[in-house]
Formats: sequence, structure tokens, C-alpha cells
Amino acid sequence: MNGLKVLVADDDPNVREIIRLYFEKQQIHMIEAQDGQDALEQVEREAPDIIILDVMMPKMDGLEACREIIKKHDIPIIMLTAKGEEFDRVLGLELGADDYVTKPFSPRELIARIKAIFRRMQPRKTVAGDEARNVLQFDGLSIHLDRREVIVAGEKVGFRPKEFDLLVHMAKSPGCVYTREQLLEHVWGYDFLGDIRTVDVHIKKIREKLSPFCSECIQTVWGVGYKFEVNS
Repeated sequence: MNGLKVLVADDDPNVREIIRLYFEKQQIHMIEAQDGQDALEQVEREAPDIIILDVMMPKMDGLEACREIIKKHDIPIIMLTAKGEEFDRVLGLELGADDYVTKPFSPRELIARIKAIFRRMQPRKTVAGDEARNVLQFDGLSIHLDRREVIVAGEKVGFRPKEFDLLVHMAKSPGCVYTREQLLEHVWGYDFLGDIRTVDVHIKKIREKLSPFCSECIQTVWGVGYKFEVNS
């Protein structure tokens, strides 16, 4: 992950220092912000690859900062939340955050989340004649794997990184039923220790973005999980 730039916004300098020490071992360049407003300014100035936002910060909290960043940028966001703040976690995901880590957290866990996002940020190599295999094509729905673009009824629709990864994973196997735990394992890329309703929040956002053309592409299989199904 040499060269990766990660913005860490937390008003506790001790937390930032702990993260910095671990980042140095991983050759991650860390950009610091001490509150939400500072984070917004650093995003514009430094153009980070990934953003980590603490929920509770002065001047502007992490949720509001997340809301403002997503209006202008498609940068993966990880929220830091205090243990037990379920409302903040769910709200952060609904706003568009890609993941969250609960305090007190292990720096190794945070690195694992970043690595999972980093792997998915890497461009895929396309060789001559393989372009068609890098597009999942359905009736009125195209998913371009290389460009990470979703075209619905001829219109490009913006997807957050985890939303795109989740849609792709399910669309690659139409009709296959996945449990929430399976989706967490395959899409998030690590042993998830948080709330499995993370999947539900992302599925809701995907359905909204595919609506009205394909709002039923992702179907709920009651008592089991979800499946992707659309006429091809």
C-alpha cells in the first residue's frame, strides 16, 4: 500500500498518533484533521484515497462531514464510532459511508479494512478482445467492471465503492442466494465484527439507485438473505 494517502479526522491527538505509528509500518501516508471542518479542507487540499472520520468531533461532526464529502467526491469513507452507538453506525452507512470501526478498536482491524478497500481500488487489466468479459450485461442494465460504472436504462448512475462491489458480486451469479454473512465475507473481505445489518443498509441504497427500472433486481429471500435476478 506504498503511496496510499489516508485522511484521519479525529479530535483526539492520542488516537491519531496510534494510527500514525501503524500506518508508518504499512507505508501509508497519513493526513491529519482535528475536526469535521478541518477534514473538508484537507479533502480539497490533499485529495486522499481513503477517509476515516470519527463521528464525535467539534465544529462539524463526522456524520455531517461525511454528508458534505459525498456531495462532491467518490472517496471511500470509514466511520469511527463509540461502542454501542448503533444509530450513528446505521446513519453513517445510510449517508454513504462504506464501512465503520467501533471504538476502542485494534489498529490491525483498521488496517484490514483499509487493505480490503485498497484491493478493490486497483484497476483491472484489460487485454485485447476481453472487453466484453469486463461488462455484466442485462436487459437495460450494464455493469462495467473496469470503469466501475453502472448504466441503468442508458443513464450512468453513481455508486459508492461498497455498493458497487456488492452489486457486482451478486450480479456475477444471478439467482444465487447469499446470506448476509456470506456477503460480508466476500464483499467486505475480512471477518466482520460489526452489525450484519450493514448489508441491509447497502442493499437498500442499491435498490434506490436501480429504481424504478430495476428496483426488484435484488430480491429478499426471507429467512436466508438476498439474490440478484433480472431478465437478461
